[in-house]
Amino acid sequence: MRRSSQTQPGGLSRRQLLLGGAVAGAGAVSAVAADQVLNPAPAKDAVADVLNGTGVVPFHGAHQAGIDTAPAAHATLVALDLRDGVDRSQLASMMRLLSDDAARMAQGVNPLADTEPELSFVPANLTITFGFGAEFVRRAGADPAAHAWVRPLPAFKVDQLDPAWNDGDLLLQVCSDDPLTVAHTLRMLLKDARRFATIRWTQRGFRRAYGSEPTGTTMRNLFGQVDGTTNPALGSPELADVVWVKDASWLAGGTGMVVRRIRMDVDKWDRLDRPGRELAVGRRLSNGAPLTGTAERDTPDWEATTAIGFPEIPEFSHMRRARPETADEVIFRRSYNYDDTPDDPEAISNTGLVFISFQADVDRQFVPIQTRLDELDLLNEWTTPIGSAVFAIPPGCEQGGYVGETLLA
Repeated sequence: MRRSSQTQPGGLSRRQLLLGGAVAGAGAVSAVAADQVLNPAPAKDAVADVLNGTGVVPFHGAHQAGIDTAPAAHATLVALDLRDGVDRSQLASMMRLLSDDAARMAQGVNPLADTEPELSFVPANLTITFGFGAEFVRRAGADPAAHAWVRPLPAFKVDQLDPAWNDGDLLLQVCSDDPLTVAHTLRMLLKDARRFATIRWTQRGFRRAYGSEPTGTTMRNLFGQVDGTTNPALGSPELADVVWVKDASWLAGGTGMVVRRIRMDVDKWDRLDRPGRELAVGRRLSNGAPLTGTAERDTPDWEATTAIGFPEIPEFSHMRRARPETADEVIFRRSYNYDDTPDDPEAISNTGLVFISFQADVDRQFVPIQTRLDELDLLNEWTTPIGSAVFAIPPGCEQGGYVGETLLA
């Protein structure tokens, strides 16, 4: 017999289900309306304020971008080896091509040969920096004695260098707050360079994402340490004195760059208690303050001692070993973290630091610091340098020019 009310197995009629659904729907609408009242959608202007894709860092100028520039969230460094037979005139042709495309992409404009032009429209504070290794400088015909530090660093006993991460003739450093922009930019540049050079190594690094912390916050590495507290301030006269070459050579207005790939044993670090970590570093992990202070940028008291007469900041601490002993021993750090797939299936991490420093003279400024760290730095128990390279970073160029023209023109 047909049931006129179309009662469902649970005892509810179709009419009741429909009515209940309507009531539930009305309730949901009311809930959404209430949520919109209590949590209104941000105004369009407020949303626009947090967007970062259109941020532009000028490519042209007296100095190359990517040095005295706020570090972006993502970086990829690629070292290239020049092909046999590439001579001075071909180096100039390559750098003209690279500079032209880099200048376009830094503005959010696609290169002329870009087959995916839509990927070039979001620069997100893109910077592209070029560096020259010893072989590049030699083929360009420069006097090698003028900047003798453009060569591999001295051997240090803590090093376990893998040739796969060492040296290089030409460096491309590409930084942006958008990893897609980094990837596309590098593809365009490597297409420009492939007639002249081959890839030697690639290192990818990261910091906190854009907007995660206030601008100017010191980065943290994957040990949890603040990294770069003592850096000269961006745009300051001190930074200019530390970084820019001031002689009358082709490198005037440029700088020296050290790239060190440092493997960090975070699994072993995990077994060290917090007081031990802070003694190894010389700073408090919570806010980066020296062990004799309360805030990150407090001046350390190197003479302070404990109740039993030991230095508050131990002699073996990284902070004490890295401090300058002369006014010359100052560098500008601009490092990035890496976290790659472990080579060992039993390991859970392959983590470290792409250490980057800029200084006008590597031998005078960087090598003395690294020598002291090599001699006595407790952090060496958990860190191992596995790659090392030195590059001369030429000055910037003006519109119509190219990076390297002071050497190649």
